[in-house]
Amino acid sequence: MASSQQLNDFLARVERRAWRQAQYAVRDNEHALDIVQDAMLKLATRYADKPEAEWPMLFQTILQNTIRDFQRRAKLRNFWVSLYSKFAGNTAEDELDADPLNHLPHISPSNPSAEDEVDQQQKMALIETGLTLLPARQREAFLLRYWEELDVAETAQVMGCSEGSVKTHCSRACHTLADWLKERGVTL
Repeated sequence: MASSQQLNDFLARVERRAWRQAQYAVRDNEHALDIVQDAMLKLATRYADKPEAEWPMLFQTILQNTIRDFQRRAKLRNFWVSLYSKFAGNTAEDELDADPLNHLPHISPSNPSAEDEVDQQQKMALIETGLTLLPARQREAFLLRYWEELDVAETAQVMGCSEGSVKTHCSRACHTLADWLKERGVTL
């Protein structure tokens, strides 16, 4: 059985990446933080007694389910707000723009030039914008496979779908992102 210190260390390692996943999904910093905290609490209270090797998959499953639950609740909440606004004669407020995303850490040469740094930051900003444009399942599959580096079977398990679906979602996400970046003159 793992110790509480091992669980704390695991959660510290996955916190930032989990927050980014949630941020991509819900496009709100505070809600993303709440989602990650909920997922961490669920892992700690329900699965802390599981072997440490199982935590990464359990946590990804919990995180993705928590994101989906939040999205379902938000959809229902937005439905009722718009319905109320319609009958009350109010106009719905414009959706607030999401805060700009922070840049992902990237691998660069040991002494990159300022031009290389700026170029890399611009590419990352475009990729992050492109990720927000993907449908939710494509974005989820893409992030789990290429960011979290889960294999196809693990991704399918987390997403609750077949391995073929994972491959399809990833392929579509890659093609969409590549086309979108190409339209903007970006080559990777």
